Amino acid sequence: MTIKSPQLLQHSRSTTLAPLSVDPRAKHGPAPEVSFIVSTRNRVAVLEPCIKSIQSACRAHPAFAAELVVVDNGSTDRTAERLASIADMSDIPFTAVCEPRRGLAAARNAGLTRARGRVLVFVDDDCAVHKDYLRDLQRHYAAGERVIRGGRVEIGDARDLPFTIKRSPVRERLTPDVHPGGFVLGCNMTMHRDVAARIGLFDERFGAGGPLRSAEDTDYLVRAVLLGIPVEYVPDMTIFHHHGRRDRKAIEKLHRDYSLGNGGLCLKHVRAAPWLLRHFYWAARAAFRELVNGPQFDGELKLSHWPIVVMNMLGAAKFAVLLLARRPEAPQVRQDQQANAEARVNTP
Repeated sequence: MTIKSPQLLQHSRSTTLAPLSVDPRAKHGPAPEVSFIVSTRNRVAVLEPCIKSIQSACRAHPAFAAELVVVDNGSTDRTAERLASIADMSDIPFTAVCEPRRGLAAARNAGLTRARGRVLVFVDDDCAVHKDYLRDLQRHYAAGERVIRGGRVEIGDARDLPFTIKRSPVRERLTPDVHPGGFVLGCNMTMHRDVAARIGLFDERFGAGGPLRSAEDTDYLVRAVLLGIPVEYVPDMTIFHHHGRRDRKAIEKLHRDYSLGNGGLCLKHVRAAPWLLRHFYWAARAAFRELVNGPQFDGELKLSHWPIVVMNMLGAAKFAVLLLARRPEAPQVRQDQQANAEARVNTP
């Protein structure tokens, strides 16, 4: 296989994703079937096992040709050096991209605009891909369906607490009755290239490292639903999440961060997706029930509904401040306005 250049390519910001049929990078050869997109920052120790698992999955199913795009989001450790070394030895096409603007959404956008595959697969750098991942992926996309599809997420290390996982054995599609947060986890999210071209880039106000700390993936799901694009969970396409959180303080912080992002999400889509407010109401109702011995949000991890309520409100307030400050840049604002206009026609 052709090995892509090992140097870190500087990402030029773009607000569009080329359709598969009009690939501006066709000079690099035929577009692969699959692009794995991995974003990383100062986590070279977990990144290397992630890359090795993807390479192993590609060897196990070579008929579904894949490439790997790794975005270094301003690392100050040995990440750039190791990526160059890995690229030299890679037996699958490998591209390393440097994205200095901090934030997971910015990094994902950098990877998205570099990826050439028909199917795009977002995997977190602390995850390992099951060796049969591509077999499952090929089966699910054989008909060329334009959907967002997420797979099973297992704990990679039994010492880690059971959070940010999804083990449901049931295949299902997202409806307004289900909160989109966690329906498809961003650490294992796939889509047809045409879906990404239609939805556009991730909103950089959201996501780890951004002002709203999380929910860039959930925002993407909501935007898909508003455009009439199905969002589906399947109980295979498995990855193993080595998130490393082994005490309640770390889980509680993540719980708060997720809730902050979801609050911003509610305000962003308040007109196009008012059904999101139902979930805030249900969380508030459940929080008050906790005061009279009602069930917690997660009894096993002892997580309350109250952080959801409080951080949702703070997230909405923070989004309002960002909106007044005219962030992000005008092209993203126009993109959101266009999506909301289409949503009024396609809202379920």
